[in-house]
Amino acid sequence: MCIRCAFVIWVTMMIAGATAFGTDVYQVDSQHTTLGFSIRHMVINNVKGLFKDFTGTVEYDGKDPLTIQASGTIKVASIDTGINGRDEHLRGPDFFHVTQYPDIAFQSERVEKQGTGYALIGKLTMHGVTKEITLPFTVSGPVVDPWGKTRIGIEIGAKLNRQDYGINWNKTLDNGGVLVGDEVKIEINAEAVKQAAEPAEK
Repeated sequence: MCIRCAFVIWVTMMIAGATAFGTDVYQVDSQHTTLGFSIRHMVINNVKGLFKDFTGTVEYDGKDPLTIQASGTIKVASIDTGINGRDEHLRGPDFFHVTQYPDIAFQSERVEKQGTGYALIGKLTMHGVTKEITLPFTVSGPVVDPWGKTRIGIEIGAKLNRQDYGINWNKTLDNGGVLVGDEVKIEINAEAVKQAAEPAEK
């Protein structure tokens, strides 16, 4: 191997190592996070709901949103629209079929600058289907809370088509509309807490 090539490889490895070293790990604080959604009902109204059981991890250098990477898992059985009968229907085979597909999972792959904001691009797996999704986001902080913990806030607003994930149950109305819309609006308001660095191996 030529000396110049070896030098280039060494520099690249050093930069990559420095980038990884400067990234902090944050865990989503479920007590201060809301995973919400809304969907059109009978053409005339929006029904809102949320998921109550979830975990998430964010990697961030605290300065540049382009460094953010995120992953998370939602327990679909925790869906809550405020009506027990409707929630049971959503958990069943017509919709999420939670006994067969208990989780919704997201893994980011990159961040893109979009206009004046940013978007996480990654893979969303739901109902046994994995597709790329774009999640526009804003990040706030980091700040230190009264107990000495470092926190960041992340807000996400996005849309997806449930048909893309094989969730296609519906009923046609007399006026030609449908009982349940296809477009789902996603609204996430999250706080995440910085984790203590692991001690270096001796």
